[in-house]
Amino acid sequence: MQTKPFGSTGLSVSPVGIGLAALGRPGYITIGHADALGRNYDVTAMEAGAHRVLDKAYAMGVRYFDAARSYGRAEAFLASWLQRRGIPPGDVVVGSKWGYTYTAGWQVEAASHEVKEHSLAVLQRQWKESQAHLGAHLDLYQIHSATLESGVLANREVLKALARLKGGGTAIGLSVSGEGQGAVIDCALETTIDGVRLFDAVQATWNLLEISAGPALRRAAAAGLGVIVKEALANGRLTEANEAPEFDRQRKRLRQEARRLAATVDALAMAAVLAQPWASVVLSGAATTSHLVSNLRATDVIWDDRAAASLENLVEPPEVYWKMRGQLNWN
Repeated sequence: MQTKPFGSTGLSVSPVGIGLAALGRPGYITIGHADALGRNYDVTAMEAGAHRVLDKAYAMGVRYFDAARSYGRAEAFLASWLQRRGIPPGDVVVGSKWGYTYTAGWQVEAASHEVKEHSLAVLQRQWKESQAHLGAHLDLYQIHSATLESGVLANREVLKALARLKGGGTAIGLSVSGEGQGAVIDCALETTIDGVRLFDAVQATWNLLEISAGPALRRAAAAGLGVIVKEALANGRLTEANEAPEFDRQRKRLRQEARRLAATVDALAMAAVLAQPWASVVLSGAATTSHLVSNLRATDVIWDDRAAASLENLVEPPEVYWKMRGQLNWN
């Protein structure tokens, strides 16, 4: 897998990266997460499982790895893998995020899995925590799920603190979620400190069911930002693990196109993202090596106009998509 420039950051990323949301904690909303972990939530076992996935990813050419403070022990698992494998800074690109605090206490079912706070105090605390784990490997630090409502893009103290981190050599990004992704991305493109644009990268949801952020992501890429696409498989809805009866029509269409292009359903869905000219890297959220290998087959899929036309009617209104996502069970 050949690397390519990540916007105008000077970093190089593989077209497929690894997101550690499902690798760093026992509970997550991806369909079939419990089965992927074999329902074994022992910390040592989960770290070993994460390392197996990371080993396979690295061997297959993956060079971008994405974590967050709220992903349980994701940063710690990634750090121990980098150290044990002797992977030096610069050999891979590592991103993490701040703004959510993990609160599930290593439980699958919890009153609260994560708490959001985009304050200066949280940034300062979580930056120290991320640095303690990842140190010189940390290339990109992102606001986790920035929204207009959280006020983070208008908080000059936070923005100036991020600008200081940028001045120290760390690229600065933001991830976005929800129906307002496009508006937040456009706001970020206009965010400057001392006349210099603050953000170097944006991470957003785009998949065959939810395409509303596409125009804003195109503008971001044109402005020189690196674009990371998350949830390309819609938290498992665009995989064979989704057995929901109400998804039967869409599932048949996906399987039909997958057969035609000699792909798995998940590889087909990821290939749709790779076909977008504005996408720098699409994240695989695989929790097992078999899922990872299936995801990475996307790089061999020859996406064509017929596939795009056949699958365009899978798109859901953003409000429907995000309501469905909000109803997924932690498992």
